[in-house]
Amino acid sequence: MIIVESAGITDIGKKRKINEDSVFLDDKLGLYLVADGMGGHRAGEVASNIVVETITDYIKKLSEDDDTQEFNIPDETLSREANHLISAISLSNRIAYQVSSKNEAYRGMGSTLSAVYFNKDNFIAANVGDSPIYLVHNGDIELISVPHTVIAELESAVSGGSRQLGPEYYNMLTRAVGTDEAVKAAICEIPYFKNDIIVICSDGLSGNVTPNEILDTVVNKSSEPACHYLLDLANERGGHDNISVIVIRIKRANSNTTGIKGFIWRIVEGFNNFLSKRGFKDASFNIKI
Repeated sequence: MIIVESAGITDIGKKRKINEDSVFLDDKLGLYLVADGMGGHRAGEVASNIVVETITDYIKKLSEDDDTQEFNIPDETLSREANHLISAISLSNRIAYQVSSKNEAYRGMGSTLSAVYFNKDNFIAANVGDSPIYLVHNGDIELISVPHTVIAELESAVSGGSRQLGPEYYNMLTRAVGTDEAVKAAICEIPYFKNDIIVICSDGLSGNVTPNEILDTVVNKSSEPACHYLLDLANERGGHDNISVIVIRIKRANSNTTGIKGFIWRIVEGFNNFLSKRGFKDASFNIKI
C-alpha cells in the first residue's frame, strides 16, 4: 500500500492579468496534473482547463469501470495505467483542438501538460511541453520530464547548437496539447520508494527557482509549506508568469526502500541527456542505490 503526502498551489503571479495555469491532485486516484495554457485572450485558461478536466474525468471513468473504451490502441510495452494516461492525453488534445478550430477567439490555443499517475509498483510521468517534473531520490534531484522546446531539442541533437539562438527561443515550444490534431507525450514508468519526492511545476516557478533550491525546500519542509515557500520565492523574484507547483512525498511504498539492489527505469521516449550523462545506450538500465 502506498501512502503519500501531497499539496498543490497555483497563483497568478505579479505581472499577468489572468491565471492560465490549471492544477489537479487526488491522492486517492493517484493522479497529479499541472497544465500551463497559452493563446489569445483567455484562450490559455480555456485550454489548460479543458486538458485537466478531460484527463481527470477520463481517468476516473477508467478506474471505476473496466469496460470504458480506451481512446488509443494499447501499447503492450506499457502498464495498463500508462496506457490509460496516454489515452487521456490524446482525448484532451482532440477536444482542445476541436474547440480551437471551431471558435475564432480560441484559434491556436494550447497547453503544456505534466502528469504523474501511480499504479501498484511505479509512477508514470508524462509530459507535453516544458512544465518540468522532478524526482528527488536519495538526496539528489533529477529532471525526469522531457522539455519540448526549440533550445532543448537543438541541444539534444547538436552539441552547442542552442548558442546560435537568442533568449527568445528558450520558451518556444515544439509541441503542446491542442495545437495539432494529434500529440505525442514523453512518458516513463519509474519505481517509487519511501521518502521519494516528486515535484511538478509550471515554468513560472522553474524559471525563477533552481532545482537545488527546490531540492533544499522539499527535503526540509513538508508538502504544503514547501509549496507556499516556493511560490513566495518565485514571486519575490519577479513573478513574471503564472506559478504552479505540486509536491508529492512518498510516506510508505509497496516495494523495498533501502534493501533494493537495482533501480530500474523504463524509458519510453526521450531522456537522451539523462542517458548520455551516465554513459547508457539502452532504454532500460540499472542504477545502484
